[in-house]
Amino acid sequence: MDFKETFRVCFSSIWIILKLVIPIYILADVLFYYNVLSHVAFIIEPFTSLIGLPAEASLSIISGMFLNVYASIAFAAPLDLIIHQWSILAVFIGICHSLVVESVIMKKIGLLNTYSYALRILVGFIVAFFTSLMPSSWFSSTMNIESYEKEQFSSLYELLYNSFTNSIVLSLKIIVLIILLIFIMDFIKTRKFIKESQKNVSKGFSLVVGIFLGITYGGGILINEVKNGKIKEEDIFYVGTFLMICHAIIEDTLLFVIFGADFTMVVVIRTVAAIVFSYILLLMYKNKNSFTFLNRSVKIKKSV
Repeated sequence: MDFKETFRVCFSSIWIILKLVIPIYILADVLFYYNVLSHVAFIIEPFTSLIGLPAEASLSIISGMFLNVYASIAFAAPLDLIIHQWSILAVFIGICHSLVVESVIMKKIGLLNTYSYALRILVGFIVAFFTSLMPSSWFSSTMNIESYEKEQFSSLYELLYNSFTNSIVLSLKIIVLIILLIFIMDFIKTRKFIKESQKNVSKGFSLVVGIFLGITYGGGILINEVKNGKIKEEDIFYVGTFLMICHAIIEDTLLFVIFGADFTMVVVIRTVAAIVFSYILLLMYKNKNSFTFLNRSVKIKKSV
């Protein structure tokens, strides 16, 4: 295990968390304090209402889709969300986050951006919608979410002081979790069976790696094999589709568990959704003649 590289990744992650979470958390508090969101949230309110979230969650959704999970959590933290709503948000953002960055990786293995964006956005809303229809009694958490309820402040100074303090506490919780996960994941990556498996990439191995380590690593190990034409087109399509719905399932979910999301329900929902949608889309991909849109939009690159 390369501790120097692990510490470098840790410090890099800490910096990303601090520069995103603290300013965004404070910005969210200020926007709520001046009731700014009520004048713009109506634009996306039909979508948030559809998945059982308040209109104010729009910034959390948008920032998560185009930035990352940290930004989404920073905007959602000041909201008074219940366990069920945190779980819905965890499901949606888990599927539909960092679209720009992760779509680049999917494109390198042959899946076009149009397919990546469409799949993750549509599946994200569909799965979040069905999650919102589930009884709230199905969702439970050992976390005390009452401590995150929105407070009332008599002045902007009091708000900023409290917001800064809370953002630091939130950042520290995320940092501790991320550092722990980085060490665990780096340890797994250096195991002999992982290194040997990488020499003989298979569909099953790629899925397992991507599910637990994320798209960047799971998709990344396939890139050279795809260029060399060693992986079948339909396997690349299936793996890519599955991973866009269900990847980094432990790390991403635990970040929302800090606020009360139900870990088991979120993991089960995303896994089942990935299996169902991947299987259906794979059948459509195989039947290219009757599903010409997918045939044109999703085209695995041929090796030269």
